[in-house]
Amino acid sequence: MYLVTVLGNLLIILAVISDSHLHTPMYFFLSNLSLADICFISITVPKMIVDIQSESRVISYFSCLTQMSLFVIFACMDDMHLSVMAYDRFVAISHPLHYSAIMHPCLCGFLVLVSFSISLLDSQLHNLIALQFIYFKDIEISNFFCDPSQLLNLACSGSFRNNKVIYFLGIIFGI
Repeated sequence: MYLVTVLGNLLIILAVISDSHLHTPMYFFLSNLSLADICFISITVPKMIVDIQSESRVISYFSCLTQMSLFVIFACMDDMHLSVMAYDRFVAISHPLHYSAIMHPCLCGFLVLVSFSISLLDSQLHNLIALQFIYFKDIEISNFFCDPSQLLNLACSGSFRNNKVIYFLGIIFGI
């Protein structure tokens, strides 16, 4: 399934790049979404496959933070790209005569850059929460996947405020 997902998304990217008829904002956003999907699935699945083969489900704290950062970046980018694509379709349906003036290449690039920047900010907020717990530095977590809620469950105290921040970020991105 991993290879099918990666190859399918690569085919979408190659089709958009190779055909000049597909050089429109909709396909530009679709190829960016495909790239984010490739990165998103490549964060956890290869580690999971290695862990299944070696029968080990241990991840170090540093690897956990790295995996969590990249996972949050690409998960958020997926959501942001879908929002940008919805805006693109809204403009195409609501203002068809002004579509090319509204969705020009500079705006498309800016929207992708903003989605990456917001994703990076969200990831850094999750990292700041996880880095508060300095006593995790030398432990290994017995799971192939690491997310902020899992680290907060390992914390002995003081996680209520951090849980509120994570829920607040989830609500903001849900809206």
